[in-house]
Amino acid sequence: MGETTFTFRVDESIKTAFVTVAKSNDRTAAQLLRDFMREYVQRQQRDAAYDAWFRGQVQAGIDSANAGRLVPANKVEAKFAARRSATRDQLETSE
Repeated sequence: MGETTFTFRVDESIKTAFVTVAKSNDRTAAQLLRDFMREYVQRQQRDAAYDAWFRGQVQAGIDSANAGRLVPANKVEAKFAARRSATRDQLETSE
């Protein structure tokens, strides 16, 4: 992978403070900026992948509902009432 130069303007006081802090951590400003850029790109890619997954899950739910594959509310309520009861029982026995 080739390297290129990235030039931008920044307030002198920010640059000076950034360079000073970088040096105090035995890093150059350029090293930190490369790290920040790499982390930002990775975070954006991870967020985009999660968003795509989540949208797929939502669409699968919509498709399932549209196909008539639904669980009646009373069954859902009963299932989670049982879970709440089991959790309460566990909390009471652990005290």
